Amino acid sequence: MLSQPSAMPSQNHHKFPPKAKKIPKKLKKHGHIRTDNYCWLNERENPEVVAYLKEENDYTETVFNTPTKELQKTLFDEMVGRIPQKDVSVPYTLRGYSYYTRYEEGKEYPVYCRKKTEKNAPEEIMLDGNKMAEGHHFFEINNWEISPDNQIIAYSVDTVSRRQYTIFFKNLKTGKTYPDKIPNTSGDLAWSNNNRTIFYSVKDTALRPYKIFRHTLGELVENDRLIFHEKDASFDVSVYKSKSKKFMVITSESTLSTEYQLLDADKPDGKFNVFTPRMKNVEYHIAHQGNRFLIRTNYKAKNFRLMETPMDKTGVENWKELIPNRKDVLLEEVEVFDKFFVVAERKNGLLRFRVFNMNDGTDHYLQFDEPDYHVYFDDNYAYE
Repeated sequence: MLSQPSAMPSQNHHKFPPKAKKIPKKLKKHGHIRTDNYCWLNERENPEVVAYLKEENDYTETVFNTPTKELQKTLFDEMVGRIPQKDVSVPYTLRGYSYYTRYEEGKEYPVYCRKKTEKNAPEEIMLDGNKMAEGHHFFEINNWEISPDNQIIAYSVDTVSRRQYTIFFKNLKTGKTYPDKIPNTSGDLAWSNNNRTIFYSVKDTALRPYKIFRHTLGELVENDRLIFHEKDASFDVSVYKSKSKKFMVITSESTLSTEYQLLDADKPDGKFNVFTPRMKNVEYHIAHQGNRFLIRTNYKAKNFRLMETPMDKTGVENWKELIPNRKDVLLEEVEVFDKFFVVAERKNGLLRFRVFNMNDGTDHYLQFDEPDYHVYFDDNYAYE
């Protein structure tokens, strides 16, 4: 028998894993009482918690990392050797520009670029991750959005590896970065149509996106207005602009329920209105198209169905069914465009695309050459 060392052993302890002490605490939830022996480890400022975590890190370094350094390098070099050093993404077109991402040989981070769609247009480098990462132990560009007039890029960056993103703004015409700097965001951001106002979400201490704020370029971040506070801890929030560019959209989402709020994207100072109040164990997902909204939902539909509702009557009592629930088909996604929409549905394990033409009311399935294939929606930012 080997005796187990205490939580704070000597420097020669590393062949034994650390052992956290037990401090029983009774917790009551949902009418039940349970005992948590390790609840004390939630005390982030407790010196004993910090010391114990250091022990765990030291143990990992001694037992796992140090003995395997050569193997780690071998595996790393082997995997990197299979990745093209120079690579360029497939471009997509939006508002007269072609956007793409490229990697340069011997460098670690992506370079985000664009070109005007006219012939022989020069490349514009919007963000060079390699230059921006200099001086940081960790660096990630999470998200970026171009203002409707194509002049300003808003982008979110994490330099601490905690998915806590700071939002910056850069003038693509002058190359200068604005003084506006928004910390502790989730990385979500969306421009309104006035080219000056964005909406973004921030995180609580548990890193849950829970609040939506509005920021106007050039104004103090401390004065940003709180637009929505999600007080139910089981829901996360996010914000985006509809593909039609007509609405700002706030999403509240839990594992089993969703809720949406809408605002006219031309009126960023206005009030968001709930599309349909959240319902227990009901998911619904909306997409604006023309004078209606399409709704993919599991409301009275285990495998989801597609419904529609007028723009001015979004309550569930106004929803009209377009595609019914089917026992052998799972309705997974809907992609909308100005004159048609595409439904992604799964049958017999395979995803298939069904295209609906709004001009003549016809629909058809896209055909693939092979009986087995893998397909999915990618970047489809253009609406028209």
